[in-house]
Amino acid sequence: MSYLGEQIPKLGFGLMRLPMLGDEVDIEQVKEMVDLFLEAGFTYFDTAYGYINGKSETAIKTALVDRYPRESFQLATKLPAWAGPATAEEAQQMFYTSLERTGAGYFDFYLLHNLGDTRTESFDRFGIWDFAKARKEEGLIRHLGFSFHDSAEKLDQILTEHPDMEFVQLQINYADWEDAKVQSRLCYETARKHGKPVIIMEPVKGGSLANLPDAVAKVFKDADPDASLPSWALRFAASQEGLIVALSGMSTVGQMKDNLKTMKDFRPLTEEEYAVIDKAREVMDAIPRIPCTACQYCVKGCPMQINIPGIFEAMNKIYIFNHMEAAKSSYGWNTSNGGKASDCIQCGQCEAACPQHIQIIEQLKTAVKTFE
Repeated sequence: MSYLGEQIPKLGFGLMRLPMLGDEVDIEQVKEMVDLFLEAGFTYFDTAYGYINGKSETAIKTALVDRYPRESFQLATKLPAWAGPATAEEAQQMFYTSLERTGAGYFDFYLLHNLGDTRTESFDRFGIWDFAKARKEEGLIRHLGFSFHDSAEKLDQILTEHPDMEFVQLQINYADWEDAKVQSRLCYETARKHGKPVIIMEPVKGGSLANLPDAVAKVFKDADPDASLPSWALRFAASQEGLIVALSGMSTVGQMKDNLKTMKDFRPLTEEEYAVIDKAREVMDAIPRIPCTACQYCVKGCPMQINIPGIFEAMNKIYIFNHMEAAKSSYGWNTSNGGKASDCIQCGQCEAACPQHIQIIEQLKTAVKTFE
């Protein structure tokens, strides 16, 4: 049986990490990347209201919308109702601002951005569900869904309450497939249980799976010396059933060319190749890290409400991948609502509650030195 997006070529151009010249988007390089992408037969572009402080949406107008027939591509953007608006009118205006910035006339795929945790409440409070459905009835939105970062249980609840959502965008990659916090596999299975096709984001985990530790990289190179490390991650994502597209946030022409080489004549992973990924994951899991399972027991008793699991997630991006840029971004996001590592008063409640017996206070001191 066919599904929404089945006929769309399976690589999507994620516009969150565009090439920059200082504080401005390198629009000429973006044009070249857009041209290569379309010439290779791919058509799906993904941006958001907040990407690069709105410059992503204006860049895609210049590089794509103003240069190609509107029917020759699909454009997606997202509305982050949790990101600042004080009223329903301000939240709803984000849609019209995106429409103006992109000049697209309509959005092929429109997403409520980053549901989960306390963020979902903003969409309820500002009436965004009904607002977006009204825009769909007007023809300004062709297909309506949401992106999601939380547990499979929360995803099940949202899809049960909003069965008219047409698709879900999820963080899926082989490193997060069985991760207790990200729950890639469980979220994917939940979406499919509800009959929803998926868009995959972060298939290369923000670039972390392109720069693997030597021991992990060796597993892949021994299996196929000619395949790039990102190609393994992209093929893992694109091999999932019910896929609309796997998004890759490409920042250079070189990254674009490598991904096009992988996806132009796409081959789903074989059983032997899945076994290679399983072996690489085993090697990765053996790398020393903070053994946090994100159970949240430490947070429940913390008088300063420090997001200890989120801080440890950021630290592990250094311990496992040596990816400082991704770690800093993760730390900033996970402490954006307060509760930085430096807020710790060393009361010890977290350590008493931790089932993994982590020396949390010492790890938070390390986080302060690393990120603050």
